[in-house]
Amino acid sequence: MRLFLAINPPSELRGSLAEAMRPLRDAAPGLRWVSAERVHLTVRFLGDQPIERLAEIRVAVDTAAARHVEAPVALGRLGAFPNFRRARVVWLGVAPDPRLELLHHDVEEACVRLGFEPEGRPFRPHLTIARVPDGAPEEELRALHRLARSFPFEATIDVPSIDLMVSELSPEGPRYRLLHTSPLGAAV
Repeated sequence: MRLFLAINPPSELRGSLAEAMRPLRDAAPGLRWVSAERVHLTVRFLGDQPIERLAEIRVAVDTAAARHVEAPVALGRLGAFPNFRRARVVWLGVAPDPRLELLHHDVEEACVRLGFEPEGRPFRPHLTIARVPDGAPEEELRALHRLARSFPFEATIDVPSIDLMVSELSPEGPRYRLLHTSPLGAAV
């Protein structure tokens, strides 16, 4: 099972984001746009895991999440990794917040205790909204960069939980399915 831990935005936000992304999609139809129901904030990618590990992963994430309280997360500016000139991923940014950093740290520590390799790069929270295929037209990336400067979407969401998700690959792209929810601030 290809697993990851995520913060899933509420459906109302997904609808608003889909509407705000319409001009971006129109400006860059050559990109692979993420459908609204698949938009999420990845907390930790776990990769292919045997089904036998699910119970220990659930317990570890439940324990880490229980130490934190629900916190608001501000979403807004548009960006690209590594940048718009050489973009591979287009994302919606998450404002820096110490509570989110601490939550990520505790989840990361729980994963390392389970034997996962430590994440080798800094946590840069974002919601991936598009992937840029090889050979994407440069004029589309320039248009996105111009639109990014005045992207009108801003929202704040409450983070009530960390979700254990499975990614099932298909010809139409990945499908994500919720396996377990670890509520923040819950008694374990």
